[in-house]
Amino acid sequence: MTTVLKRSNWAIWRDVIFALFVREIRTGFNDRLGLAWAIFQPLSFIFLLSFLRGRMDGGDTHTVPTFEFMMYGMLLIQLFLETLTNCSGAIKKNKALFAFRQVQPISSVLASALFNLLIKLAVFVLIFLIMYFLKMEFRLDDPLFILINIITLWIFAVSLGLLFAIAQCYIPEVSKVQSALTRPMFFISGVFFSMQDVPKEYWHFLDWNPILHAIELTRHAAYSTYSTEAVSESYLFLSALIALFFSLCVYHISWKQAVSR
Repeated sequence: MTTVLKRSNWAIWRDVIFALFVREIRTGFNDRLGLAWAIFQPLSFIFLLSFLRGRMDGGDTHTVPTFEFMMYGMLLIQLFLETLTNCSGAIKKNKALFAFRQVQPISSVLASALFNLLIKLAVFVLIFLIMYFLKMEFRLDDPLFILINIITLWIFAVSLGLLFAIAQCYIPEVSKVQSALTRPMFFISGVFFSMQDVPKEYWHFLDWNPILHAIELTRHAAYSTYSTEAVSESYLFLSALIALFFSLCVYHISWKQAVSR
């Protein structure tokens, strides 16, 4: 006589997310370059921007080596934009799987988000290893705070991605609005500049942006001599918390109608 094992809802949800995560890995690395491209692309940008900025600053940017200054800006903005883009398209991409009762839309969003987070963390580690073997000097004054900033920015990106994913189920053209809104973020989030380069009277035009706070705070976590006068830890954490709460509320109210459309 066979015995039927009853699994908890948490165990089922965990297995579904893991299966979707494995699917993300297979689709994300289905070409020949795979992970190598995920490392080479940001590295090439970082070297180019470091060279251009280094011509102006002479190797250091406000006490931070220009390479690391650009590295934190480039990797964090890529984490935000790629997580937001992939999460916002996750529900539409996996819509056929929602015919199975165990697969819920938020599972596909989380699997896509975890994939992006782990890729960027792997890129961070590999870049630091490359710097170590090339005997490039680098500092990590507060590595825990670096990780906290990365995860907080990731939560903020996932929350916005979930909102856009739900909105796209009702209005597909929202993806065009999303693209138009996120494109300027690359230029106003402190990737290429520091708030110390901007006169104080103009800070209010930029400091509404949580991504800018995450980038500047991460640079400070690596080099405690880097000034954070223009940014706030509380603002970054509060922005992520509000976005997460609001996105989960919207999802809870509307996910069944969104999927059925």
